[in-house]
Amino acid sequence: MKRIVGVKVIQLDEVGSTNEYAKTIAHEAPEGTVVIAKRQTAGRGRKGRSWASPEGGIWMSVILKPPRVDPRLAFVGALAVVDTLADFGISAGIKWPNDVWVGGRKVSGILAEGKAGEYSILGIGLNVNNPIPEELKDNATSMMELIGSKLPLEKVLKRLLLHLDGWYRVFLERPDLLMAKVRERTFILGKPVTVIEGEERISGIALDVLDDGSLLMDIGGQLRRITYGDVSLRLF
Repeated sequence: MKRIVGVKVIQLDEVGSTNEYAKTIAHEAPEGTVVIAKRQTAGRGRKGRSWASPEGGIWMSVILKPPRVDPRLAFVGALAVVDTLADFGISAGIKWPNDVWVGGRKVSGILAEGKAGEYSILGIGLNVNNPIPEELKDNATSMMELIGSKLPLEKVLKRLLLHLDGWYRVFLERPDLLMAKVRERTFILGKPVTVIEGEERISGIALDVLDDGSLLMDIGGQLRRITYGDVSLRLF
């Protein structure tokens, strides 16, 4: 079976944002092209938040060309990261909509963007050997910290690209299976959470991740569907 993700890899020493760089070459680049940088000077997450990207982590973007822009593409990245961490003995879970956590702390963030009918960019930041800033240590962690020693970055990247390729094929061929696996690995289900959507704060119990990627919540006995969009989620 011909590989999709990783068919071409562009390695940079430093870039503002791998997602922004990927956008500039997306039209000409073959599907599955990976842009990876040792450092990002303007790394960002959802809602324009900055993402610390010093040397030692994996900061990458994948150019994909699915039939349409689909927010569920972010789950391809989340599942691939969870599987990669498992390969190194780390048990992780998905914090809807776009983070991977270990033991109550964030180890990876995913950002999916796209231009309708043209391309999608899947950005992934994974803390591997990079130091965690002191002010973030209560909320973030790295593979090195969890394992207790540095890891070979190339080996981690190789496993991540392998899992990305596999989950992207599932996304294209069996989105129902993709979402079933997302449900299995989303650790917030059954727990009280608060979703912040604009100026509104919505508190309740996270019940399910629906097939379209939205979150189903029980808010005082009333069901409410929260769409994957410009939202933040907090655990109680």
